Amino acid sequence: GHMSMMKYDEHTVCKPLVSQELSFYESLPLAMRQFTPQYKGIVSVHLKKDSLGNLTLIASPSLQPESCGRLDNAIGDSSVTIWHKCKWAAGTGTGSEHTLVKWSHTQLTKTFKDSCPGKMLLRTDLQYRTDSLLEGANRNQPERKSYNPWGLHCHRQHLNRMSSKHNENKLHQFLLLENVVSKYNYPCILDLKMGTRQHGDDASEEKKARHIKKCEQSTSGSLGVRICGMQVYQADTGHFLCKDKYYGRKLSPEGFRQTLRQFLCNGNHLRTDLLEPIILRLKALLSVIRKQSSYRFYSSSLLIIYDGQEHKENMASLDNHLHFPKTNCTTSQSTSHSRVDVRMIDFAHTTFKGSKCNHTTYDGPDHGYIFGLENLIKILQNISE
Repeated sequence: GHMSMMKYDEHTVCKPLVSQELSFYESLPLAMRQFTPQYKGIVSVHLKKDSLGNLTLIASPSLQPESCGRLDNAIGDSSVTIWHKCKWAAGTGTGSEHTLVKWSHTQLTKTFKDSCPGKMLLRTDLQYRTDSLLEGANRNQPERKSYNPWGLHCHRQHLNRMSSKHNENKLHQFLLLENVVSKYNYPCILDLKMGTRQHGDDASEEKKARHIKKCEQSTSGSLGVRICGMQVYQADTGHFLCKDKYYGRKLSPEGFRQTLRQFLCNGNHLRTDLLEPIILRLKALLSVIRKQSSYRFYSSSLLIIYDGQEHKENMASLDNHLHFPKTNCTTSQSTSHSRVDVRMIDFAHTTFKGSKCNHTTYDGPDHGYIFGLENLIKILQNISE
């Protein structure tokens, strides 16, 4: 969306708290847990700015609702420095592309409980300097590591909003969620906006009309699914190919199919070894969603994730295809059951019977979401065939 994703540690992301999303995680059906990030709790965050304009974000274990919003209650021995950013590099143009970031050298821990109290940084998803180098294929020519431009854009905007005068003494609350891509070396991620309807029950008439129009004019209306973002590691160049939500909105059903194929193409060949495990996982999710009565996952996304770094057993088939041009992805077969993941995220507009933030109660499963999943499975099966 529009927020910069912060990292508490390698395994935990911090997402601005929305009460409806919190309500979903607190009453998550058991069957859905394997398809959602693990919820780890809440932190209260405030921002400190020194005279030079350097920013530090400090997190404390979340306060009780009655003391929320009061800074003096939040600061104590258990506060944790979660992110520190030096001022933007001086000047405009290319110079401002490089943010100077200082990390602490504290030992990172896996759970929030283990690491609080104690000093630690919360880092943004742009944890690497944009000029960090990757070793080239010939082992001596370093290449520039690419970053996701949309991520950088959201990151800058969000930090500017948080550091405005108005926000300086304000407490921000964040959900602590599992970082579902932390175990991948080169995370290839497809972000799919699911369902035929995107607006929540609480949307204004203007917002409702805007979302309905977006759905009608995109594959959300025709397929019940649209591409919201994508990054794919290209083994031939050592860079990520990135697409944003504006690209996804313009796609026709045929364009959607081609982009889905592109998501499985690493610049040398089509990763056919991934098709079966992805389809199996989507079918398992479909069976779970069909059983969730009253749930409506408006505006939620589905992530399909795999590692761009192939398993050793796939490399033999890879070597045979290196001479093919990038645009003409050939297929490679492999018997290995590759590591893939499918996760539902973004539940700020999810509604269900018994939700604290419930506006409307629905009967039966979310047919718009089911329609999108069925079409996604069909398209992947066609690619497979």
